[in-house]
Amino acid sequence: MIKFLDLKKVNARFKEEYEDVFNRFLNSGNYILGEEVSKFESAFKLYCGTGHCIGTSNGLDALRLIFEGYKTLGKLHDGDEILVPANTYIASVLAISSANLKPILVEPDSISFNIDVHKAKSALTHKTKAILGVHLYGQLYDVHGLETLCKEQDLILIEDAAQAHGASCFDGRKAGNVSDAAAFSFYPTKNLGALGDAGAVTTNDSALAEVVYKLRNYGRATAYDNDLVGYNCRLDALQAAFLRVKLTRLDSDNQKRKSIAQQYLSLIDNDQISLPQFTHINEHVFHLFVIKNVNRDRLKSYLFENGVETFIHYPKAIHHQKAYSHLKTLHLPITSKLHNEILSLPLNTYLKSSEIEKIANLLTNFR
Repeated sequence: MIKFLDLKKVNARFKEEYEDVFNRFLNSGNYILGEEVSKFESAFKLYCGTGHCIGTSNGLDALRLIFEGYKTLGKLHDGDEILVPANTYIASVLAISSANLKPILVEPDSISFNIDVHKAKSALTHKTKAILGVHLYGQLYDVHGLETLCKEQDLILIEDAAQAHGASCFDGRKAGNVSDAAAFSFYPTKNLGALGDAGAVTTNDSALAEVVYKLRNYGRATAYDNDLVGYNCRLDALQAAFLRVKLTRLDSDNQKRKSIAQQYLSLIDNDQISLPQFTHINEHVFHLFVIKNVNRDRLKSYLFENGVETFIHYPKAIHHQKAYSHLKTLHLPITSKLHNEILSLPLNTYLKSSEIEKIANLLTNFR
């Protein structure tokens, strides 16, 4: 069986470095925030090209802190509408709801899977105050289109960059630096994955950064001075240390992912299967390689029967989830169609050429 992902294999090459990191961490006696977190924040903001990086407990909290930060600064208020792609992972929408803001689901472009800028423009109302763009599956959203729209309408632009570590747009800016503020997840399956939960906020807005720094740590200005009603959303120091090790390999790992994606694209020859499309290879880091087929469930079973494990990201749309049952009457045909047709193929840094060829041949021969 070709597994979809084996995290033991992903992390095996870092074993000795991880052991050194853990021993250094254990002997430091400093287990909350501290030097390890500061060093990772410095390294990651340099990597993204932003003025600030604030480590957080996970990607959802990173997003939530951005929204709460803008509320603290008076730039967002309870009940404001936030446009968000309808086919994203539910965490994007949970962050909006938990900040007492109103998510407005917008249909994606059926080719890129990212938010359709034209449909976003049509969804604007006087209550719209921000757009949460998602770089879904590792491909940047339409950076120029969303930036232009937000400038024209005086909207805040926020990135959900949870799947796009290292993706670069046409002018060289990286994910995390193509908006007013961005949220990253370092969940273990990500291109830059920790060994547990972890996340970060990146921004060039010094005022927002200062607020988020406080909010993530009980609203503290100093050890016992609390300026804000905050949270406990701190990046774990040990995860920060692990992430700093892996950050040095992120670009080479992303290059490997792109190479595998290009092999898939050149080898799979089946007009019944839609393959990923993108404008430029640097805009996609292939966190996932997602194909489409009208007989998706049969295709998934066929591949499994022939020794290939696949996944569906994601099998149920947000407006069909019980948690958002009040949205069930929304008519989102593109989103519903995508959720019924998408299938993610194995794509990881240890995948062998023979395995890629086997998967491609199976897909080519599927009818």
